[in-house]
Amino acid sequence: MSNSPSDERQPSYVKLAMRNMVQKRLTSLKHFVLTTVGLLAVLIGLAYLTR
Repeated sequence: MSNSPSDERQPSYVKLAMRNMVQKRLTSLKHFVLTTVGLLAVLIGLAYLTR
């Protein structure tokens, strides 16, 4: 009769993201490395330009 949230609880966004990250481990790792390298490049570039 009533649709309470506990009857049809959907997984949270964080839980879905973690599950997706575990299933697609190589892609997630590649994106993490690319993001880290890009951020370091920006920071080193800014440090060089503003020295």
